[in-house]
This record gives sequence, C-alpha cells and structure tokens, in this order.
Amino acid sequence: MAEDKKKKSAQLPDENQPVPDASSGIVQTIDINKSEIVTTVYDWLGSLFMALVVVLLVMTFGFRIIDVDGKSMEPTLIDTDKVVITDLFYTPHNGDIVIISHAQEYAKPLVKRVIATAGQELRLDYDNNAVYVDGVKLSEPYIQGKTVRGDVPVEQLNGIVPEGKVFVMGDNRGISLDSRYQQIGFIDENLIIGKAQLDVIPHSYDDSNVPKLDLKRIRYVYD
Repeated sequence: MAEDKKKKSAQLPDENQPVPDASSGIVQTIDINKSEIVTTVYDWLGSLFMALVVVLLVMTFGFRIIDVDGKSMEPTLIDTDKVVITDLFYTPHNGDIVIISHAQEYAKPLVKRVIATAGQELRLDYDNNAVYVDGVKLSEPYIQGKTVRGDVPVEQLNGIVPEGKVFVMGDNRGISLDSRYQQIGFIDENLIIGKAQLDVIPHSYDDSNVPKLDLKRIRYVYD
C-alpha cells in the first residue's frame, strides 16, 4: 500500500518543479504571479482613465485646437492653420477673433473677427471702405481687400447691434462670408465656441500659392 501511494504522488505535477520544453530540450521554470498581473492591468486602466478625464476637462473648460478652413481670415490666419482657442468665462469683445459653431443658415464652424457687440452702434461705409462703431472709425491694419456689400441691405445692418448678438467679419473683406450676408447675419453670443489665442501650426504661401508649414509665424493672434 505504501508503494502505491508513492507511485501516485510521483505522478502528480509539482508547480514548483521545472517544466520541460519539448521543442528545445531545455528545462524552463514558469513563475506566474497572477496577483501582480491583475494589479498591473488595473494600474494601466486607471492611468488611461485619468488621462481621458484630463483631456475631457481641458477640452470642456480650457483649451482646444481648431483648423482654419478657407481664406476669409487672411492675412491674419492662413488656410489650414491650427489655432489654440479658449472658452472659459469668455465674453466677446471688439477685435477678438472667435470661433462660431454655426450661423443662421450655415452649419459649418466659422472663424471671424468681432466688429461690434450688443448695444453698440454700427455703421458700414462701403463707399469709403470704412467701419464705424459708436461713431468712431475703426483702425483696421489687419484687413485685406475692399469691404464689399453683402446681400443684407445696409440699412438693416447700420444701427444698434441687438441684445445677445455680435457683428462679425473676416479680415479678407473681399471674399469673407460673414454678418453682411443672410446666411450668417448677427451672431448669437451662445454660438461662440471660444476666442483664438495662439496660431500654433501656422502656414505661409509658397511660389505655387499653396500653404506650407511656416513655424516662424507661430504667434499670439490677439491684440
């Protein structure tokens, strides 16, 4: 009986004994600590979760990056530039470059400059390529091209900017689709996503008139 017990015990594998590797003929020792693996996985998932939370908080309350699409803000911002914007406790002010989620009949986000805010008196003088806010002619060294008429009659634009609204235009006044047009109109302040702060991935035009990365133009874009 004692010999039978010894034979049975000899057939049972011992987890502390080396396990032979049939392919190499080398005896290997497998030492797997399951608790360490579980701890490592939980640590990795916890770190990933915290990183996602931080990213969401930053995007919601702090900074985000938007792409400039089109030439309406040239020469200040070039097509394909990437701009850092902020929206925490933001209130629009004259001269700010803002990102608008959409306009009256236009679903695409817009990048424009605030010209006049609620309660200010606006007057567009197309004949003299001038803009007046509260009776003062704006100094606009940033503009390009002539301020052309849109499809909104000037008498509907000239006057007091409605409460909760802003009037915006692009710096490239000859081609910009902005508050001068019915598709855009006066912008509801609630539709402003944020204010442009830093042109972090700027471009400039090469000889073929194609935007090329130009890191020398990295700069703040507000006055």
